[in-house]
Amino acid sequence: MAAQLGSVWLQELTWEDVAAYLEDSDIIICPVGSTEEHGPAGPLGLDCLIAIALAEDVARATGTLCTPPLWFGDSPHHLGFPGTISLRTETLMAVIQDMSRSLRKHGFRKILIINGHKGANLPGLLAATKNLREYEMPEVFFAVIDPVKIAKKIANEIKEAKEHHSGELEISECWYKYPHLVKQEKLTTSQVDFDENFSPWSHGDLFSAPHEVIDIPWTSTEQRRIVPTGSFSPSIKASPEKGKAYHDYMVDQIVRFIGWLRDYDGPVAQV
Repeated sequence: MAAQLGSVWLQELTWEDVAAYLEDSDIIICPVGSTEEHGPAGPLGLDCLIAIALAEDVARATGTLCTPPLWFGDSPHHLGFPGTISLRTETLMAVIQDMSRSLRKHGFRKILIINGHKGANLPGLLAATKNLREYEMPEVFFAVIDPVKIAKKIANEIKEAKEHHSGELEISECWYKYPHLVKQEKLTTSQVDFDENFSPWSHGDLFSAPHEVIDIPWTSTEQRRIVPTGSFSPSIKASPEKGKAYHDYMVDQIVRFIGWLRDYDGPVAQV
């Protein structure tokens, strides 16, 4: 349906276009990211750019609409680096809740959030959607989609180092989709020692935790001292080919999920 309207992006359509879309579908994708440092090689907007790329490719494959992207996320730990713009967790929650109220008012009943900021945005996104469903709109289906949770298989097949912030995989995906924004001459080689800096219960690989984990928040001052380049894991082995494999795998997972969701007639539909 979205293809017939000429764009998958809500902001590029008229209100009449959206009304026509809602006659056939009640699904919408919301890309959410951040504006924060991504080391010397990656652009500040990497997380949002990746969420946009995933949302657009999925939307085109499924005929689904997307909201305008949310360029800011929960990024206080990166504030030691110029250019980072952070929302408080409660601000992120409030924005997601207000967006959802608007979408629900017009008939959207399946709201899918694609989070490009990995684990850092998850507390706010999950709390916001959980509370909306329980206390305000039980008839609306929410899903929060995050690379750390849908790309473990492909990540562990293609990465050659531990993957953390500004690492091989996210730089590769950005390189594949936005090659002009990656500074190849500044790819990194160092790996933060998580055991030394964050305890033996931390984990330096977002896609693999070989032992029990205890979450320990840290400040922007600590991060700037521990990670002076802003890159937690090496990106030297990044490539557009790896980025394509990583990206396409996630697109396929989300497309399959939307196919399932179109036929879903579970508890949400029965409220």
